[in-house]
Amino acid sequence: MRKKKLTCFIACFLVCLAVAGSISGLKANALTMSTITSTSIKEKEKQIANAKDEKKQLQSGLTNLQKVKQNLEQQKSNLKNYIQELDSNLAVIESNIAELLAKIEVKETEIDAMQQDLALAQGKEINQKTAMIRRVRMVYESGDPEMLDMLRQAVSFGDFLNKADYVERVISYDQKVFNDYQTVRKYVELCEEELEVEREILDESKAGLESEQKALEELINEKTAEITKYEADINNQEKAIREYQAEIRAQEEEIKALETLIAQEKKKILAASGVVLSYDGGKFTFPLESYTRVSDDYGDRIHPTLKVKQFHNGIDFASPKGTAIYAAYDGVVVAADYSTTMGNYIMLDHGSGLYTIYMHASSLNVKKDDIVVRGETIAKVGSTGRSTGNHLHFSVRKNGEYQNPWNYITKK
Repeated sequence: MRKKKLTCFIACFLVCLAVAGSISGLKANALTMSTITSTSIKEKEKQIANAKDEKKQLQSGLTNLQKVKQNLEQQKSNLKNYIQELDSNLAVIESNIAELLAKIEVKETEIDAMQQDLALAQGKEINQKTAMIRRVRMVYESGDPEMLDMLRQAVSFGDFLNKADYVERVISYDQKVFNDYQTVRKYVELCEEELEVEREILDESKAGLESEQKALEELINEKTAEITKYEADINNQEKAIREYQAEIRAQEEEIKALETLIAQEKKKILAASGVVLSYDGGKFTFPLESYTRVSDDYGDRIHPTLKVKQFHNGIDFASPKGTAIYAAYDGVVVAADYSTTMGNYIMLDHGSGLYTIYMHASSLNVKKDDIVVRGETIAKVGSTGRSTGNHLHFSVRKNGEYQNPWNYITKK
């Protein structure tokens, strides 16, 4: 009966190994008990399910450019609303791009870890498979005479039962080894499946990133064309001039209001015998990491599309989108906000009535009341607000009046 059971077990081994692969050419390694369990398999299946859900959510989070454009069409009759609505959509796309970049970085790290996990599981699988092949080959070739001889050589019935118990334990051990091998094989398959799903997510994230960047560029180009068209339209020109001048006045009032509030705050600090920030006369650092050219200098100019004489209160530095904007000097952030003319902007107080203003940023890295140091990245170049291309509008004010920024910074 025991020999029949052993023979059946050996046959089972051979069938499973035939499916798993050829037994020739494998090195004999010592068997190490696997730490992979059914719990590990359940956890891996759960991870695969989560990855598949993540893959579905990825598509739903991308920008529907056609829908955005349909909504913008309703705003074109009012340029101010149009700019505000468009900049709001650009902010969403910028956020999507940042999330996708972070996701890609995380996915690449996760895939590296999964590949290591898979390699370890495959190593265990080879070790277990090799050990089983050796055991089955030995049993198949010899018919396991040692066990039969051992039973025949029993000197008593008690000795026979002891030897039979030993044989039973050997068979049980062989069964356990086989079960462990099946568990590891299943785990390897799941590792391979999870790796494939994660690679699909990574590929889709990269494709999504390209799509979002394309959408961003398309909307910025559309905005540039729309502003230029609106300002150049002869029928709208007088209205456009009035609107532009009103917006500039509103911008001036906003900045003056900020300066007034700061002056009042400084008086309170002085009254309380506190210390007030004071500009020490040092040279400004250049406010950009890199730039291509001065697209519009400080001083009187003829507006390129409105064709009216206008005082330009700062310097426009043309620079690629995303270029780092630096704090020109040590100071305190007194404003980090959005307006339809300035776009995303920052205003720094350097003390002694001196302020610097940075406009049209794609994103802001600081908030109100932050203390910044000379050369610190405070924002990124963009084209938000009344802007027809990526650039930094940089202004300097001293005691309520605009100053020529070139008096404070050195040309690159």
